Amino acid sequence: MIQAAAPQQTESSPKINGDQLELFAQDFFAALEPAAKQSIAPQPLFRAPPAPPKVVFPTPVRAPDAPPLRRIQLGPHNLEFELRRSSRRSIGFMIDDHGLRVTAPRRITLADIDNAIRAKQRWILTKLRERGERRALRQERAPVVWADGAQLPYLGANITLRLEDAPRSRCEFDADARVLTVGVVAGLAEWQLQERVKIWFQAEAKRLFAERLDLYGEKLGVRHTSLTLSSAGTRWGSCTVDGHIRLNWRLIHYALPLVDYVVAHELAHLIEMNHSARFWARVESVYPDYDGAKTALKLRSQEMPVVFTA
Repeated sequence: MIQAAAPQQTESSPKINGDQLELFAQDFFAALEPAAKQSIAPQPLFRAPPAPPKVVFPTPVRAPDAPPLRRIQLGPHNLEFELRRSSRRSIGFMIDDHGLRVTAPRRITLADIDNAIRAKQRWILTKLRERGERRALRQERAPVVWADGAQLPYLGANITLRLEDAPRSRCEFDADARVLTVGVVAGLAEWQLQERVKIWFQAEAKRLFAERLDLYGEKLGVRHTSLTLSSAGTRWGSCTVDGHIRLNWRLIHYALPLVDYVVAHELAHLIEMNHSARFWARVESVYPDYDGAKTALKLRSQEMPVVFTA
């Protein structure tokens, strides 16, 4: 699964000779006329440290039929988290845009789960803070304005949205002109337009992903058994030991080399279901610059505009 300071330079201070220092002193004291002195507000010798910025952690989303969220106090933070029971042998922690999810064996007591969370609280709070900051940055980015001429990211570059009155809704893509034409029926709401374009993007994603899985599967000597699109908020892809691969359809917004990296990554898991040195050697055998792709994918995801809001 895929979950993306320059050195300081110093300059030598110019030397000040005696004449310059005397001239500076004259100018300084000449400026301190009585009126000027009275206008200077007294400053406290010691100032209270600024209040730390408020940390906004992601909040778990609870389905109507789901069990209630649990709470735990971690230092000054009253943290809500989702608890799931499973047949796994150890306690697992997952952090995404919806907060902390804990998966624990059925035999583990609630007290033991709380103790495990406290033991990992430094990591948990750091990741929750990072996740909250990234989500805030995404929310600050201006979303796509859904109108004729809108620019939509597709395979690392923009395509132009053209809206035309039509008796039925349709999508036609001119690859040479990089124009996506959508037929707009009378009374079509914006959310319906977004949904129509999203369906087109998802169809393109499934077509392209299938092609790249076949290509890199042949290079690695493996074959996947099925492909499913996902809408996960934090994972680009995942796979199972029996060859079922899930890829995030939003990868279709990114350049093809980044799509290929995720494809190669997931296919390599069919050989090594871990992130060991052997696993990365498999990835490198078909995608040598995997490290650069990891970094680029992380950076691009932070810069990507909000495309679909409906």
